[in-house]
Amino acid sequence: MEGLLGLLRIHIKRGVNLAVRDVNTSDPYVVVKMGHQKLKTRVIKKDINPEWNEDLTLSVTEPVLPFMLTVYDHDTFSADDKMGDAEFDLTPYVEALKMNIDGIPSGTIITRIQPCRTNCLAEESCITYTDGKIIQDAVLRLRHVECGEVEIQLEWINLPGAHGF
Repeated sequence: MEGLLGLLRIHIKRGVNLAVRDVNTSDPYVVVKMGHQKLKTRVIKKDINPEWNEDLTLSVTEPVLPFMLTVYDHDTFSADDKMGDAEFDLTPYVEALKMNIDGIPSGTIITRIQPCRTNCLAEESCITYTDGKIIQDAVLRLRHVECGEVEIQLEWINLPGAHGF
């Protein structure tokens, strides 16, 4: 694959206070899209605070695109209802991957990203160097919906033969 930089593992931890789309609950699942790639988690029945703890892995190429995370309510007999979305800009994470961090102690915070109007962060997001990996933890506030957040964690996977940073 031309221009392949490596893999981005998005650990979808859980949803918090998701919107109710059925009688008094929802059957949520998450779809992550980046470019032409589209991945989804399993459906968790009747839970507006679902624990997915699921990894979705995207191939990252140049130029690095943001990814879109959308939560849906699974319906058996009709189209699945949207329960909000969030766009995630990978620029700060990519910048952290490009840094020379040899010899820094595990647990060091490399970058802090503050919530603002142009991102979907519900709270400060930290990019840390942990056990030889660069990890970003984020809580995404869902847009176009009355409530709901999704907690995720990013981890970069270097591929043999990929360009990397």
